[in-house]
Amino acid sequence: MAEDSRDSVIKFLNPAHRVSGSSSATVPHIKQLQEDKRKHHKTSMLLKLILDEVGKLSEGRDIVSHIRRAFLDAGLNDTPEVVDEILDYFPRAIWSVHNNYYITQFAVIYRCENVFNCLVSKPSLSNAEQLSNAHYWLGGNNLLHFAAQLAPIEKRNLVSGAALQMQKELQWFEAIKEYIPLANEALNDKKETPLMIFRREHTKLREEGEEWMKKTADSYTITAALIITIVFAAAITVPGGTNSDNGKPIYASNPSFIIFAISDAIALFTSTTSLLLSLSILTTRFRDEDFLYKLPKRLIFGLAMLFLSVTSLMVAFSATLYLMFGDGKAWIVIPIASLACLPIASFVTLQLPLLYDLISSTYGQGFIKKPRKTKKISRKTE
Repeated sequence: MAEDSRDSVIKFLNPAHRVSGSSSATVPHIKQLQEDKRKHHKTSMLLKLILDEVGKLSEGRDIVSHIRRAFLDAGLNDTPEVVDEILDYFPRAIWSVHNNYYITQFAVIYRCENVFNCLVSKPSLSNAEQLSNAHYWLGGNNLLHFAAQLAPIEKRNLVSGAALQMQKELQWFEAIKEYIPLANEALNDKKETPLMIFRREHTKLREEGEEWMKKTADSYTITAALIITIVFAAAITVPGGTNSDNGKPIYASNPSFIIFAISDAIALFTSTTSLLLSLSILTTRFRDEDFLYKLPKRLIFGLAMLFLSVTSLMVAFSATLYLMFGDGKAWIVIPIASLACLPIASFVTLQLPLLYDLISSTYGQGFIKKPRKTKKISRKTE
């Protein structure tokens, strides 16, 4: 069996081995995907071959010493495929220790969500009850105490902006709490609950997130206020003026005027909504839990309303230009539309990445898969 596996790996690692197919030669993206898949398959087969060879060792201690470093490195680098494969061959690897932490514990501390998902979704290992107690408790701390600690700087820097970093920390804490809900009120040796540790560890990050939120909301408030001033003035002084007899706009029946009126109204309503949402951010209390959903949702809808107001403003202004100077000339629509798209495209290019990050972070997939059954944390506290 091992010989067949070795022959398969050698054959697959041979440079002459190529993926056939005409699509890969014509579409670069498909070719790259096939190449990545082939590399991943090579690595998987090579790992299985190595594990087969390690498994031939007669002494259990020799086996543990050979796979321990690779197992821990896979955990620290958040590589669940390697962790899963090693555990399938050698379940005892779950007892490997890094800096006095078991893999489940440092997966929580170092925010290795893929490895943690791999571990909690594994079938029951031997000595499951003993494993649960050992992996969930250390020095009076349970997994939720570890999740309450501030993430390493390299993990936090994966997210831009202190507010989003604070949100990620809260999401991770809430995910672990959902997995082991009974650990929320547990006290460690210092008589601290996980929530107490979280607030103490994240004080500076919360202050930085508050400053970031206020600066962002303040800039949107100024922009929305300027748009409100412009569109309100445009609604009062309509293009072409009004009829002195009945006070109605002269171009009331013109399609361009109708477009102007609708766009101007949309710009006024959306910019006012954006202004109110931004003001609500500036006047909030900025509690830790506000960074989870409350503040990001207000910023998302405020930014979306601001984008709609800018777009409607450009449409209203373009309709006014065509109404006043078009004089039935269809060709003038092209330069007006092109110039109107310039600020809209600039706004999208500059602000869309932030909006995408906010939406994906707030409404994206959760960190941890739902547990098979609730883990009961029971520990006597004095």
